[in-house]
Amino acid sequence: MSEPLLQAVNLQCERDERMLFSDLSFSILPGTVTRVEGANGTGKTTLLRILAGLNDAWAGDVRWRGQPRRHQREEFLRNTLYLGHRPGIKGLLTPVENLRALEAARRPVSDRVLRQALAGTGLDGFQNVPCRKLSAGQQRRVALARLLIADEPLWLLDEVFTAIDADGVRAMEALLQQRADEGGAVVVTTHHDLQLPGMHRIRLGEGARP
Repeated sequence: MSEPLLQAVNLQCERDERMLFSDLSFSILPGTVTRVEGANGTGKTTLLRILAGLNDAWAGDVRWRGQPRRHQREEFLRNTLYLGHRPGIKGLLTPVENLRALEAARRPVSDRVLRQALAGTGLDGFQNVPCRKLSAGQQRRVALARLLIADEPLWLLDEVFTAIDADGVRAMEALLQQRADEGGAVVVTTHHDLQLPGMHRIRLGEGARP
């Protein structure tokens, strides 16, 4: 069996004096897609933010490649891509400019590659239009274009299907499956009923078990 990329051990998180989850343990293996499930308010986004290192209000342990994440934070961040349920797009910038800014801290990417990624999400012809003039679905596609150029082994995706039409959803499903087939790992929250063979599940809520 492959070594887990990420492990959660006895995670516990409380919010507003209410326990979201406790004694939550699971492993994220290379070559898998894992869906975090649960009713609204059960802590799906909170869990993803904990896994991404963006939430400190929790107890337990998170391990990266078998070692405590806190001891190798820089390596973890280099190898993890997190997309939140908000697209994080600047309205005054064009799609190309937004992608360039988002990728600048990670690695240099040519404008040709950025334009190809945008075309791959259905934005051909919109690459130089200010994002404030794009629809909510088009702005989401700008953010999703990052997945077409991402090389991080772990993707953490929170409600990335929001405002995407049926064709976009099918394309995203295919992309997630392709990422797993290539040996990457994807953890995703979504209200969409994903249809991916062999998908793993983490269920949150009263009486739920991972």
